[in-house]
Amino acid sequence: MPRSTKNPDAPDDANPAGSGPFSGSKARDSAQQIWQAGLGAFAKAQQEGGKVFEALVKEGAAMQRKTQSTTQERLSEAAERMTSAASVLGTRAAGQWDKLETIFEDRVAKALARLGVPTAREVQALHERIDALTQALQAATQAQNPSQAAPRPAAKRGAAKPPTGRATAARKTAAAARPRPPKPPAE
Repeated sequence: MPRSTKNPDAPDDANPAGSGPFSGSKARDSAQQIWQAGLGAFAKAQQEGGKVFEALVKEGAAMQRKTQSTTQERLSEAAERMTSAASVLGTRAAGQWDKLETIFEDRVAKALARLGVPTAREVQALHERIDALTQALQAATQAQNPSQAAPRPAAKRGAAKPPTGRATAARKTAAAARPRPPKPPAE
């Protein structure tokens, strides 16, 4: 295609000068109006900008209060859930602690049984048996010697504590140190 040597600003033959939408004074008038509208919008924005800014600040403050209120409610709900969970965990831990305590007591009881240490029930049974034997002995003695005054009744004993190693050793030492009465001559 051959290059055109026409001036691009020159009016087109099909479009005579002054008849186009952006030709001459009409284009300048439109551009002038657009420019003035922009300046008017800028002036209006400057005048109304302070009012719009204040309105935006008020809306922001209201939004902040609403957000803080919602956040506080959520935090309260979370705290309640955590308290509930802590309570459940505490209950479970207490149950586990009770199981652990029972296991410990059972193992200690087994170890004491292996060492031959009597239980509190066994000691109480021995006390009751000793009391019964003492009463039977007193009845037999009284039957042989009716002239003697009635002996004092044996004192009731409560649940005895199992003896400790030191107390048992002290009793054995004391019993060994006591003098024994002489044996009566055989008849």
